[in-house]
Amino acid sequence: MGTIDVFEAVQSSAVTRGVVPFENSTNGSVVNTLDLFCDRQGAFPDVNVCGEVYLDVHHDLLSRSDPGHSSSEPSHEAAVAAHLTPNLEYHNRFSNIRHIYSHPQAFGQCEVFLNLYLKHAERHDVSSTSKAAEVVSLDETRTSAAISSTVAAEEFELNILAHEIEDRTNNTTRFLIIRKGNDWPELTTGNATLESSREVNNAASRYKSLLSFTTDHQSAGALADTLMVFKTHGLNLTSINSRPTQVLPWHYIFFVEFEGSEWDDPDGAVRGAFKGLDQIAKDWRWFGSWRNQLDLGVTASSEA
Repeated sequence: MGTIDVFEAVQSSAVTRGVVPFENSTNGSVVNTLDLFCDRQGAFPDVNVCGEVYLDVHHDLLSRSDPGHSSSEPSHEAAVAAHLTPNLEYHNRFSNIRHIYSHPQAFGQCEVFLNLYLKHAERHDVSSTSKAAEVVSLDETRTSAAISSTVAAEEFELNILAHEIEDRTNNTTRFLIIRKGNDWPELTTGNATLESSREVNNAASRYKSLLSFTTDHQSAGALADTLMVFKTHGLNLTSINSRPTQVLPWHYIFFVEFEGSEWDDPDGAVRGAFKGLDQIAKDWRWFGSWRNQLDLGVTASSEA
């Protein structure tokens, strides 16, 4: 299932929750997800964010090809060293691979390994790493490989040619939990409700919020003026991204995340910022608030 399928399922109420990749510690923002939040065609007006999850992500190289054997396979740490001279025996293991399939984010997270051992192979983007494994499982020529997971290798009966080929051992992806609507009772903190967490700490850093806005591109300093709203109300920005509006060339939709929650706003800082946006931004959309999982120190582990 691709990210757009998750958005569609949530918007149609086919599911109550969806999980979508938002950014990676190695390769940055997931552009496809940002574009879906842009919602340029108005297809997802009710999709909002209610939580986040951080997952340690590992990638394997999968194929129907014979994995072979090597007495001198370099360690992952050695393989990601930029100055490493490729091991010939290890390199020969992949000499028959002509095509590699994966999600663009996975390619970006495995550049060092791919440049060392698979420069000769043509890359093909697909909607997910699991889809890549499915495509490769149907290749009768056995000359293709997928960047995917150990779980996918088992599901599609593929051989693992190389384990953990990501550039960095601490490779982590942040996923957002999305749902339809934006009501107070649904704002959760992972293992507790917002009500119970409020008894522990009211600090703004306990929560994060996401919104998008556009500005008058003809007005000098319009972006700076809009961002100043957050500083004026003492709200710390944790990230900012932009995507083309696709209405006019070089006009953008901006996304900002900040510490704070409209649901728990004793000083009125968030509501004050919203009023400021009403006056300065051309238009804007709030996607919700949720518990900051980094503040809780919550990180899970995954192979996908």
